[in-house]
Amino acid sequence: MQVILIQDVDNLGQKNELVTVKNGYARNFLIPQKVAVEASSSNLKQLNERVKVQKVKEEKMMAEIAKVVEVLKASPVKIGAKTGTSGKIFGSVTGVQIARAIKEQKGYEIDRRRIHIIGDVKELGSYKARLDFGKGNDTELEFEVVAE
Repeated sequence: MQVILIQDVDNLGQKNELVTVKNGYARNFLIPQKVAVEASSSNLKQLNERVKVQKVKEEKMMAEIAKVVEVLKASPVKIGAKTGTSGKIFGSVTGVQIARAIKEQKGYEIDRRRIHIIGDVKELGSYKARLDFGKGNDTELEFEVVAE
């Protein structure tokens, strides 16, 4: 029996996916639990519409991500840090500081959990961080640590 999954099901499939399962599994578990619906012609049409809408949303999101990446790569982000006389900074630069600097200097708000600093930042200079936008979309960001 073919069913359309309404939710992700472990070891079976993802949401909005058409899968073939045994009749008893579909009738006794998937459909009563509202995890799937029977693959009738009207349900298949609804599935196709949902997939089309999802593709349009993803294309818009990809265009927005490309625009953000272009702005971020235009120039490095400057982050101020307190330093000692030898040029070493007190503490280290974190994702929170980078996110705050991006918001102030570039105008985009990026979640701090999406920022992964490459290496340790303990001195003044230029460094790189990786920004993960999800679904395999990531980019490198250059940032510069300057004395306050």
